[in-house]
Amino acid sequence: MKKQSRRTIRFNDKGRRFNARVAGLALRDGFLLIHREVHEPFWTIPGGTAEMGEDSRTTLVREMQEELGVDVTVGRLLFLVENFFTFGKRAWHEIGWYYLMDLPSSFPFSTDGGIIHEIVDGKNRLEFKWVPATRASLEALPLPPVFLASRIEVLPETTEHIIWDDGRL
Repeated sequence: MKKQSRRTIRFNDKGRRFNARVAGLALRDGFLLIHREVHEPFWTIPGGTAEMGEDSRTTLVREMQEELGVDVTVGRLLFLVENFFTFGKRAWHEIGWYYLMDLPSSFPFSTDGGIIHEIVDGKNRLEFKWVPATRASLEALPLPPVFLASRIEVLPETTEHIIWDDGRL
């Protein structure tokens, strides 16, 4: 039986890129897990691009299994974000689902700000670390989308729809 190729929901159109991204906010003892591709100057919330025929919760579980090697529990949907930004000389239009997620207690945790997990994902090397889940801490980082810093200390009880335009990357 031939293995079916994965079809991510990402495409280019006249110099622009559309992306369907799903991310998970993992919180532990007042810290938030973030990650980055080591060649990029900014950090993000762990997650990835949805695939055709895959619901957003399944995307998050799959991405965390691929990147962290653990099964996560997906919590409530915090933010549905229409995110417009420029990166790499390209205009992006991204739809993002941001969930709360729980990691198993066995997943590494450190409050010293050091890298606690690394993985090679395709052509990219990813590194993960825990940072204080405070507005000041997140504002001190290059962490798009930047609205997250203003919401991290009081997360919404119901899903919040946000339209964000940030051309600073």
